[in-house]
This record gives sequence, C-alpha cells and structure tokens, in this order.
Amino acid sequence: MGLFEGLTVVLTGATGGFGEAAAERFYREGANLVLSDLTEESVDRVASRFDAGRVVTLAGSVADESLSQDLVQLAFDSFGSLDVAVNNAGIAHPLAKLPQIDSEVARRVIDIDLLGVFYAMKHQLPVMEKQYRERGRMSAIVNVASVAGVAGAPTASVYAAAKHGVVGLTKSAALEYVRRGVRVNALCPSFARTPMVTRMLDEQVASGQVSLQEAEAHLTRGIPARRLGEVAEVVEALIFAASPANSFYTGQTIQVDGGMTAA
Repeated sequence: MGLFEGLTVVLTGATGGFGEAAAERFYREGANLVLSDLTEESVDRVASRFDAGRVVTLAGSVADESLSQDLVQLAFDSFGSLDVAVNNAGIAHPLAKLPQIDSEVARRVIDIDLLGVFYAMKHQLPVMEKQYRERGRMSAIVNVASVAGVAGAPTASVYAAAKHGVVGLTKSAALEYVRRGVRVNALCPSFARTPMVTRMLDEQVASGQVSLQEAEAHLTRGIPARRLGEVAEVVEALIFAASPANSFYTGQTIQVDGGMTAA
C-alpha cells in the first residue's frame, strides 16, 4: 500500500520540473490527482500518463481566485476529499537590480507567486477543517516557496519578496489551523536541475560568452555543495512534508539548498 493510498492531492504548476515529478511520485504512492497548470494541452499531457480513473485536470492561472475555488470543488466532486494540497505554481522575473525591474512584471510575480498561494489556502483551509471536524481526517498543505523566501536574493528582489510572503502565509496559517486538523509547511529549494534552470544555462551558453560548465559553476557559486539540486531530491522533501506519517510537523520551512542557509 502506498503512502498516499486513496488520498486526494491537488497540485498546481503540474507541468513544471517539480510539479510533473511530484505528480508521478504521488501517483505511485496511491494518490488520486487533481492537476492544474496554465494550458489544457500541457496539463493533459502529464495526466495522460496516469489511469484516467485517478486523475482529473483543470487549466487556469492561480492569479485568478476562481481557479482555486474550482480546484477544491473538483477534488470533492471527483474523489470525495481533499487531503493534500501542493501550491506549486510560480514564476520568476528576469534578473536585474531592483530599480530596473519592470513594475508590471513585478505585479505579475506578486499576483502569481504570493496571491496565488493566498487564494489557494483561502479555499483549501475551510474544507480541510470541515473534513477533520466531520470525519477526523487530517490534511496537509505544502507551499512551494524558495530559498529566496528565507534569505535575500540580489537581482531577484521581487521574487524574493513574494516567496518571503509565502513563508509568512505558511507560518501564520499553520498556527491558525494546528488544532483544526491541517498542517501547513513551506518547501524552499535552491537552484535545481529543472527545465527552467536548464533553459537559463543554455541561453548563457548560446551567448558564446561561457561554457556550460562555467555557467553552472557561476550559478552554484553560493551553494556550499557546489552543484545543482536534482528534482528527485526536492520531491523527496515535498513527500516528507505532505506525508500523513508526519502529523506533528507543521509551520516549518524545508530548505533543500545544498547548505546555503546553514551559516
């Protein structure tokens, strides 16, 4: 029997590096999946790998509050519960000093990375609390933040501000719901070998100024482990945070960062 056998998992950003790998892992552990990302084509591509009876999808932007409400309803309509929510959808902005960041870009980052998590929990928490009150069934929320949510991030200031906000929402919600059957934690990875990071490295190499090894060395210069994280390593921490076996674990930030925040 899998770790999440018969449980329902809502996962946003389901077609990204972490999201796609997390969907596969939750599925292997027995979960029913409610997957979401921006386009029907992309999310249906991921869902096609799984048994149709154990996965449903809904495309949309987490910046639209109605998506969060609809995902909760879809979970109950399809599987009768909401046991784990992984609020993973997010974007970054081009690296630049704060005054050079476009204001519209900054607003979009806040709308998706911070308000998207707020909207999600606004609709997830009440039904999870009700589920606990009526059935004694505990739930877990994992908000995917970043190591930039617990430390400064030069040239990524707005992204860092949004992710700091996610950590603040996480800790506050955890305290509000610790005796109401809902655990809330934040996952804070540093650079990992996701498609987004790979594209960024490839773009630097394509400029002709650096080799791939040099680009990667520059990116990981602040990581004591001197390497990128692997997606599987980050997903392992996510599974740990979401696991029903960890019923005493809440209000925490999980830094999967190769030692960046150890000092």
